[in-house]
Amino acid sequence: MCIKQVVKIGGSLFPEYAIELAKRLENTGSLIVLGGGEFANLIRRYDSEMNFSDEANHWTAIDCMEIIAKLVNDKVDSARLAYTVEDIHEISDGGFTPIFVVSEFLRKEDPFECSWDVTSDSIAAYVAHLLNANLLIVTNVNGIYTHEPKEPGSTFISKIDATTMLTFQESSIDAMLPTLLLRYGTDCYVVNGKYPERVMSLIDDNINDYNFDYTQIIGE
Repeated sequence: MCIKQVVKIGGSLFPEYAIELAKRLENTGSLIVLGGGEFANLIRRYDSEMNFSDEANHWTAIDCMEIIAKLVNDKVDSARLAYTVEDIHEISDGGFTPIFVVSEFLRKEDPFECSWDVTSDSIAAYVAHLLNANLLIVTNVNGIYTHEPKEPGSTFISKIDATTMLTFQESSIDAMLPTLLLRYGTDCYVVNGKYPERVMSLIDDNINDYNFDYTQIIGE
């Protein structure tokens, strides 16, 4: 089965929501990339106290992605860990859902500068571009807001261009993602993974129920 979409599952959804969604993605032509979650947040906290090098922060945060990938894989019988692009295709062709452990791949490709601006969102975008696949960013909120969702006056945005996203100080995606979408000339969707049926609606052509909030980021 060809890879139709890369589904980046945010670490904020780990463990229960991430595991449930990974199970639901069986036989959908999806490649899963998992965020580093609380493990990566700990690295950020330690960095704020100790000022580690950009390289150390970057690669240890990627190690956190690997930890969560392995834990989710342990609970999902329909998934297999992939370490290379070749693994991705072999696993998918074998009828399983590949979960990409990206550390080895990124060390060979080395596509990014080491920065907190680059997280699993940008990594998933790079992989989706490489595979000519669609990109879904699955997080713990409905999509993109004008401010933090809980702030007074914060407004939900259903469609926004990536150029406008460059002006945002903070959002539910990382700072580099809009730049990559513009560079690749592609769109992505941001959707709430606490409701797996919303994710399925965006990737399954047989489901035409879009009566829920999600954000489309236009990169073209």
